[in-house]
Amino acid sequence: MTENRPVRVRFAPSPTGKLHIGGARTALFNWAFARRHGGVFILRIEDTDTERNSQESLDSILSAMRWLGLDWDEGPGVGGDFGPYAQSERMPLYDAAIQKGLTEGWLYRCFCTPERVNALKEEQRNRKENPRYDRACLGLPDAECAKRLEVGEPHVIRFAVPVSETAEIQDHIRGQVTVQSVEVEDWVVVRSNGMPTYNFCCVIDDAQMQISHVVRGEEHLANTPKQVLLYRALGLPQPDYAHVPLILGQDGKKLSKRTGDTALQDYRDKGYPAEAMLNFLGLLGFSIDDETTVFSADEMVAAFDLKRINKSGAIFDTDKLHWLCGDTIRRMTDTDLLERLRPWLNTAVCDKDGGWLLQLAACFRERLTLFGDVSEMSAHLFCECVEPDEKAAKALSADGVADTLSGVADLLAGVESWPPPEFFALVKGWAAEHELGVGKVMKPVRAALTGSLGGPELGDVLALLGKDCSLARLRQAR
Repeated sequence: MTENRPVRVRFAPSPTGKLHIGGARTALFNWAFARRHGGVFILRIEDTDTERNSQESLDSILSAMRWLGLDWDEGPGVGGDFGPYAQSERMPLYDAAIQKGLTEGWLYRCFCTPERVNALKEEQRNRKENPRYDRACLGLPDAECAKRLEVGEPHVIRFAVPVSETAEIQDHIRGQVTVQSVEVEDWVVVRSNGMPTYNFCCVIDDAQMQISHVVRGEEHLANTPKQVLLYRALGLPQPDYAHVPLILGQDGKKLSKRTGDTALQDYRDKGYPAEAMLNFLGLLGFSIDDETTVFSADEMVAAFDLKRINKSGAIFDTDKLHWLCGDTIRRMTDTDLLERLRPWLNTAVCDKDGGWLLQLAACFRERLTLFGDVSEMSAHLFCECVEPDEKAAKALSADGVADTLSGVADLLAGVESWPPPEFFALVKGWAAEHELGVGKVMKPVRAALTGSLGGPELGDVLALLGKDCSLARLRQAR
């Protein structure tokens, strides 16, 4: 860890879409690192892509982070001493640095057309060379630059990469990474439309916000040498780096929509428990120890160490995610579970007696993987007429079933307390009396009551349906 520097980390999404799973994992690691060291977690919005930015995307990102429980100490809605926290409001800082670079000579104007640059790089590729800009505009006389600027000739501004220097990166995950400056081309700092590029803004922002550690995805490792050289040109200390591994789909390839949802919001909207999602994201490249799979946010924070992040890609195992979701639900109290289920229950159901609702939550606890599952699982409880599925319909059409259901209905009609305290024993005795196997009775009873052959204990179903509804279904089933 950087000596004598307070921990200040940031997560800097672009408001051009929903929060990606990879971004959410990066935000989580930064948050946990800050909380572990009593540091500051900053949320910075990189909104210089004016054509794709949207307020809807920004609201979605903020909402998804809050859902996951990732609170920020500085940033939108919070403020702080190092703002503004949106890049679109920080242009004066970038302009000052650009003027400094042009004056000192480590930035220069490039008037080469995109067509020339593309053709140059294509020729280099054909010669099996590393494609790079040939510095044709480096050293243009001031008078010539002024003349071209006066007539409005389009141009970009490039960083003049120093010759024969080394960019040294002490990465907390990958160890020492060394890149020779000859491997880095003179990259574009300002586009022809006047907007500064990511690598430039990132360094200016990180330096001004006194970021101590940059924890980000390994896809950014290619950008790091450029940023290190820019820190050096500015005469500023560079932060520590930690490049976390990619998240891979179960096919071993980079996670994409082909292998499942990639936006955190989609998981929230389907009823995934936030605690399980945080736990799962924490397991994507990090481990508390060699045995612990289930942990809370507080437990992750207490154990978080950059050295425990793996170098290799992390597999997005949906089976493990679903197991964690079910485990999270089973650990909840009935009261907590009911509150989490309410968004997936219709208004009429939510108006029912509190005891009935708690029984509903308890009834489905062992069978739920997601909160959203309760809608379909409990649908048979709230409809006037049950539509049996294919297997249930087959069970109801068997010979003698109508008489069996009518007999069970008569049996239950005479029960004083509801639900019957010994329902299974009661039906078993009735079946034996009529020389029927208990399965020949229970299967059509379940089919008549729920429309399927699976689900909660029938005693729970009877309790939730009530006596009148239960008897009506048994008598009306066909």
